Formats: sequence, C-alpha cells, structure tokens
Amino acid sequence: MMGGRNRARAQLVRLTFRRRVLSPSSGPSRADASAMASSSLFASPARRALLLSSFLLCFLPRHVAAGAAGAGGYVTVSTASFAAASSATCDEPGPVIAPRQRNGTLAVLRLAHRHGPCGPSTASAVVEPSFAEVQRADQRRVEYIQGRVSGGGGARGASKGGLQQRQQQLAAGSRSATLPTTMGVGTFQYVVTVSLGTPGVSQTMEVDTGSDVSWVQCKPCAAPACYSQRDQLFDPAKSSTYSAVPCGADACSDLGIYMAGCSGSQCGYVVSYGDGSNTTGVYGSDTLALAPGNTVGTFLFGCGHAQAGLFAGIDGLLALGRQAMSLKSQAAGAYGGVFSYCLPSKPSSAGYLTLGGPSSASGFATTGLLTAWSAPTFYMVMLTGISVGGQPVAVPASAFAGGMVVDTGTVITRLPPAAYAALRSAFRGAIAPYGYPSAPANGILDTCYDFSRYGVVTLPTVALTFSGGATLALEAPGILSSGCLAFAPNGGDGDAAILGNVQQRSFAVRFDGGTVGFMPGAC
Repeated sequence: MMGGRNRARAQLVRLTFRRRVLSPSSGPSRADASAMASSSLFASPARRALLLSSFLLCFLPRHVAAGAAGAGGYVTVSTASFAAASSATCDEPGPVIAPRQRNGTLAVLRLAHRHGPCGPSTASAVVEPSFAEVQRADQRRVEYIQGRVSGGGGARGASKGGLQQRQQQLAAGSRSATLPTTMGVGTFQYVVTVSLGTPGVSQTMEVDTGSDVSWVQCKPCAAPACYSQRDQLFDPAKSSTYSAVPCGADACSDLGIYMAGCSGSQCGYVVSYGDGSNTTGVYGSDTLALAPGNTVGTFLFGCGHAQAGLFAGIDGLLALGRQAMSLKSQAAGAYGGVFSYCLPSKPSSAGYLTLGGPSSASGFATTGLLTAWSAPTFYMVMLTGISVGGQPVAVPASAFAGGMVVDTGTVITRLPPAAYAALRSAFRGAIAPYGYPSAPANGILDTCYDFSRYGVVTLPTVALTFSGGATLALEAPGILSSGCLAFAPNGGDGDAAILGNVQQRSFAVRFDGGTVGFMPGAC
C-alpha cells in the first residue's frame, strides 16, 4: 500500500514539473485565496501565492475558462449550461445565422426545438416525452440506421425485401406485420415552418437528414386516421398549383421501397417507423415557400390520408436525405445542392436551416462525404480519433472502419464498443481528481454524476477527429446530457457510429455533396 502511494506521489511530482514547464500557471480563485488568508500559516502574501500555486499544480488538472480549450484540455462551466432547460420564454425568436454564413445564402429558415418555447405553440398542449421515452425511440432509430448501413433493410439481419413487404402491407391496410425494419420517429427534435400550396398554407415540419420522403397531413383525413396538429390540414383541392403524381411517372418509381401501388391513377406512398408510427397517402407536387422570395415550384411530397403514432403537434416531416425525392435534391437546381443547419444549444434559443450559400466551405473544418451503397440516404464520414482532456484516446483503427452517420434525428452519439469503452475510461480518469459524486446510470447512459451541490464544475474536453483532420471540439452541452456522459456504445464494433444531435448543437453543419463541414459557435 505504501509503495503504491509513493509511486502515485512520484507521478504527481513529475506531472507537476511538466505542467510548470509547458503550461502557464493559473492563479487561485477568490474563494480559495480567502480561505488561505484566514490561516496564520500563510501570513506572507508571497508565501501564500507560492504554496497555493504549488498545491493546485500538484492535485488538479489544468483547465481554462468556459468555451475555450486550454493546453491541459479542461473547461470550467456553469452546471446550468448542461442542465435540463426550464425557461418559458424564447431568448432568440428569429433565425440567428453567423455573419460569415450570410454571403450567398439564398434561403434561411428559423429552426427551433420542437418542445421548447421557441418551437410552435399548439392549441392543445403536447406532452413532451420523458428522457426514458426519448432513449427508447432513439435506440429504435439507431438499430434502423445501423441495419440499413450494414446491408439489411432495417434492424440487423432484415432484408430490403422485408422492408418493401412491410410498406406494402401498410398500404393495403394491414397492421399486423411487425418487422422491425424502420426508424424511431419519436427522436426527431427540430422543426421549421414553411408554406405549401397556392394560396399558401403554413405547415410546421420536423427536419430529418435521415429521411428522403417529405409529407404533410392532407384532407380528407378525419380522426382517427389523422392526428391533431398545430396548423390547418393541407387541402390539395383548394390549391391551384397542386398536381397528383400519376402511377407511371418517373417520380413515382423513384419512391422505390416507399411506393405503395396506385390509388385510382394516383401514385401511392407509405413510410413506416420503428415505433409503430406510419404515414400513408398519395404522392403529389405543389409550390413550397421556404422563406419570402424563396420557393420550390414543383415540390414532390406525400399527401398523407392516414397517420398513426408519435406525430402529435406537428404537421409533417421535411426530408433532407441524399436521394432524388428529398428537399435537398429537389432544390439542387436553385440552391446548388448545398445546405447547412445549426441546432440551437438549448430549447430557449433558435437556430437555422439554410439552402444555398457560399460555394466555398471557408470557415468550416471539412471532411470527405462517404456513401454506404446499401443506404445511400445517409451522410457518412470517417471518424479517425477521439481525445479527452486534450490527450488522444487509444482506440484501434479497426474500430472506426464502419464509418459514422451524421444524423439530426438520433439524439445520443453512438460509438463502436471498443471506442466507447476507451472514451469512458479516459473521461472517468480525467474527471476523477475533482471528486464529483457519481450518480446511477440513466438508461443507456452509464457514466453519470451528481452536480447538484455545484454551481460550476470542471470537465475534461472531448473532441472527435475525422479524416482529413477536421476536429469537432465539443462544448459542455455536447459532453454531458442530464449529468451523464452523452455517448453510448453500438451493438458491435462492426456497426456504423452515429453522430447524434446532442453533439451537433451550436455547430453549423454544412453539406455540399462532397464534404461535410463543421463550424463552432454558429448559433
């Protein structure tokens, strides 16, 4: 025991020497200095400063002020920055976009958290799901994405044919099939408001980079076939610019697995989700107004006549995936196939979604865009490294071979088990000297702390590095969620990692068809 203590003390001495040589020293806090001054042992100011500096260097990791990464890789932050938001007012009601992003941007939409005060008000209150419910839906979505990327139609082992069979059963009115080849819809968090048709009808739609088919509820659609929504139902019969897509049209065949036969001569569609939610209807086109002066003239979307599941309070879904039927692809002629978004760091603030913008990615740290041929919808990048407290974490390169999906609909970032275990171990070791009490696991989050007695805490930084050297240096709300390390393991090391929306918040994330770029502090 004594030998172990002596070795630990020697390591602290060596660590102190390194930090004194390589890093600038930091002075004591006012509270610490006041406590020291109360003792006669530290009567001399010079002696107090020297002894206090030595004490801090011996026993605490280096850290810097909130929002800036220091040489030692620590940040000191208010616990309010990662606590559950309780504000009832919207701090930033308009779309907030960084000035360097404005040049060349053609369409800017205000993006808000679905359940926050900046989100749409609803005539009938929609109950926000519990964290446990969000985690369950999140896991269903993760299984769907990983199954698609690995070559199945959905959850691991499911075939593309199985997914198509499920879609066709829904279109035919059957609700008995339960093949888990679908995404969890309950995790979608962010909404924009657009106008559809002529005259325009306001529609509040959830934004999803992991979907290709956009849709809204349409008349005729009486309850229970349609759920209660914020805005009036879209009525294609009252829009002078609406057109139904014929069954033989290319746009109908482009739906692929989402095509659901014909309703009369009209092309039918169906999209089902892993939690049992689904939408079924006819495929059509109409004028979509994104912002004043910015329209997509013949926007293809699903006109839903039968919906079920966790959609209450929204009017539909705006798909930003990579396939031909997504908004990104349909608007490429006008906006160059470039779009970006900034997810707000807290529900009481607003972010933005932009289409178009500068052709250059200046100001962004970029990495190459990859494609999973079994799942070309998704935006994939190659994760190459993780650091904690400014130090690289030892992870075998093979753990990252499955790539990483950048997804707005997944909440918690998933890592291959080997990478997650290394991250967790490094994080626990780096934060241990501060003595924060541990807390019970919260669902899939297994590294949790009780910060209830603290106004500020010191955290080791966490950064993700991608091919080409692009690095995502996370802020405190991207490191912790509800007091827990905001990462979770995949089912296996062969699964694709997923960059969830918790880690993307406050970053501008830009897509241009060849790269994905990240810019911090954008909203």
